[in-house]
Amino acid sequence: MAELTGFNDRMLSLGLARVSEAAALASARLIGRGDEKAADQAAVNAMRDQLNALDIKGTVVIGEGERDEAPMLYIGEEVGSGKGPEVDIALDPLEGTTLTAKDMPNALTVIAMAPRGTLLHAPDVYMEKLAIGPGYKTGVVTLTMSPSERVSALAAAKGCSTHDITVCVLERPRHEEMIAELRTTGCAIRLITDGDVAGVIHCAEPSTGIDMYMGSGGAPEGVLAASALKCMGGQMFGKLLFRNDDERGRAKKAGITNLDRVYTRDDMVTADVIFAATGVTDGSILHGIKREPTHLTTETILMRSKTGSVRRMSYRNPREWSPGHAR
Repeated sequence: MAELTGFNDRMLSLGLARVSEAAALASARLIGRGDEKAADQAAVNAMRDQLNALDIKGTVVIGEGERDEAPMLYIGEEVGSGKGPEVDIALDPLEGTTLTAKDMPNALTVIAMAPRGTLLHAPDVYMEKLAIGPGYKTGVVTLTMSPSERVSALAAAKGCSTHDITVCVLERPRHEEMIAELRTTGCAIRLITDGDVAGVIHCAEPSTGIDMYMGSGGAPEGVLAASALKCMGGQMFGKLLFRNDDERGRAKKAGITNLDRVYTRDDMVTADVIFAATGVTDGSILHGIKREPTHLTTETILMRSKTGSVRRMSYRNPREWSPGHAR
């Protein structure tokens, strides 16, 4: 059992929101500029600076990649002041680098924090994902079901027709067969170009009209999505997908021994977690950064699984403020 002493999620949550906001603000000047790498690097720099201002002994378990692939916020990097509780950090400084570069909807900065040893160290491979919102009995849908069976089962549990179910799917060639099968049920399909953390969150946010998320995407993003659902409610299942021996080796290096395991939401996040996301471009969950002559305004969603609280915060920042300044 992980040592939870000192993890004061209430006190740490506002600091985590500042980390998310700083990354979004740093990428603001690069929205629509066509430079994905520059936008991502700006967000990474700002997020790291703000994390190091927190009184935590943090370890990045979901980050920008292995140490030899990413100079900052790499997996295993220690962040924070070195004082305070030992915590796991899962982050995506800019989920939707392409969305940001092209000024398309749903680009976010995303971060989660939990006590040390309680977030799945997911390797950088694909994960098959399935998620639904709160209010259903456990196992109403499963990964062993076909896509059409999942729609039928969820419609029966909801007490509606399959035509009244909306499924969110990442638009990729690998999902063409799944999409074709879903079409046979008469359900609606919301296709997204990027950002499957937001895609999963859609299931638990009533205003989006999304009932279910399914398809394969990055395993690290799966842990971030599970962190959000742990706070909002809902079910999520994930199974790692391997294309070659190198990817299997990554999983074993991360300490995963059962390569066929189906992870539930609570397998991926085993203790209380804090989750924060800030909108970079306008989306169905968060407003993007608003520019005024003298100010920039951000919207952040801040959630705590311990209380089930979901807080939306608007922060108006003078344009001359930079993410490296103390607040």
